Amino acid sequence: MDIFYSVLLSSSLLLLYFVFSDAADSITQSQFISDSNATTLISKDEVFALGFFSPGNSTNRYLGIWYNKIPGTTVVWVANRGTPITDSSGVLKVNSSGSLVLLGQNSTFAWSANQTKVARKPIVQLLDSGNLVLREENEDNYLWQSFDYPSDTWLAGMKLGWDLRIGLDRRLTAWKSPDDPSPGELSWGFERHSYPELVMMKGSQKHFRSGPWNGNFFSGMPELQATPLYNFTFVSNKDEVYFKFDMIQESVITRAVLNQSQYERYMWVKEKNEWSMFLNLPKDKCDTYNLCGPNGNCIVGESPICQCVEGFKHKSLQTWNPEEWYMGCERSKQLSCSDEIGFENFSGFKMPDTTSSLLNETMSLNECRVRCLNNCTCIAYSNSNTRNGGSGCAMWFNDLIDIRQMAANKEDANSQDIYIRMPASEQGKKKQKMKVIVIVVVAIAVVFGVLLIPYCICRRKNLRVYVVAQRPVKPVKVNL
Repeated sequence: MDIFYSVLLSSSLLLLYFVFSDAADSITQSQFISDSNATTLISKDEVFALGFFSPGNSTNRYLGIWYNKIPGTTVVWVANRGTPITDSSGVLKVNSSGSLVLLGQNSTFAWSANQTKVARKPIVQLLDSGNLVLREENEDNYLWQSFDYPSDTWLAGMKLGWDLRIGLDRRLTAWKSPDDPSPGELSWGFERHSYPELVMMKGSQKHFRSGPWNGNFFSGMPELQATPLYNFTFVSNKDEVYFKFDMIQESVITRAVLNQSQYERYMWVKEKNEWSMFLNLPKDKCDTYNLCGPNGNCIVGESPICQCVEGFKHKSLQTWNPEEWYMGCERSKQLSCSDEIGFENFSGFKMPDTTSSLLNETMSLNECRVRCLNNCTCIAYSNSNTRNGGSGCAMWFNDLIDIRQMAANKEDANSQDIYIRMPASEQGKKKQKMKVIVIVVVAIAVVFGVLLIPYCICRRKNLRVYVVAQRPVKPVKVNL
């Protein structure tokens, strides 16, 4: 009986293959994509292709999407990442119940689209954006789309983040290796809390953090800003939290990839016939999550690279070394709720980890200060949006985690100022230190100027004598 069923299925698929032999951008319920017959879907303008492939040196077969006109196979999405097919028996089709399924050996399920609605007249279509969609015939609403289930690649128009209405988390996950597209250790997506931010996870541990959105960019990723080629959109409301980019110059081909070690953005250089990487994150040692521990400030170029925020001191003063940076810093003078306190302003920081934070987008900065001042556990506050003079309120509680100095001069027109709670005795020390530095610099300049004046006078006098000595002596005619 099983043999009869297999023969009948094979005959049916072969018959359908002859009906659907030319490359198209879509299939109906009566059509299919077959590995053994090397059939593919090609998007309308031939930008992307969908079919079966083997990655690297592997002989396993996977259903994937890749760039159609770019040499080689640059894969951007894989369906059966964790369930490879070991031969060429793979078939993609819409089954009798209207679900999109991938069948392997003996018609076993290798993968299926988990759409919540059943299609009456289903169409599976590959779009020029690289998005594979399942929809009703003659309707534009998608019942399922591959953009909701990304692999390791972020394409234009793809939302990275949460659909809070259905609990859908769209995040990038690295391949395990170039030969194995199954999910690896590294993932990249949004953390769900009051003040969302992108977090790169390595297994269950935080590896890199973007910092929160400040209205222009994420405070720890100023590199991810709009360019003449593409722009970015960040949305955070009760329904969705997501980040996406859209192309301005449609002729440009760019993609972002999360590989086994980092996030990378590439652009296709047609003249060289190759992908060129122009951005990678983490970008330096200070991007390592919480390298300097609680209340520590990572500063590239300083020695040691980990410093304490003003008003704090190293927890291990006697044996402060790189192996103990994780211990971080503690207050130079401990606070209590009865102390007279205020806030010290700091500029150019990557905002602290927002896990223990609260966000109120309607409050002013002064209202934010009052609210933080009246809460003994509030350690810092800031405007949440730096545009148009600043707006919104973000407050941090407990320790300040994963701070780094972003601006080289410690100030940046687009960066957020953060106001950190300080006892009255510690306030103004930063200004006093700057005042001392200015006085010292001015004093050195004055002394140097005073010493330079005699030198210049002496130099000028010697130069005058030298010039006179070098003048030619005119012969004098004597009449005898």
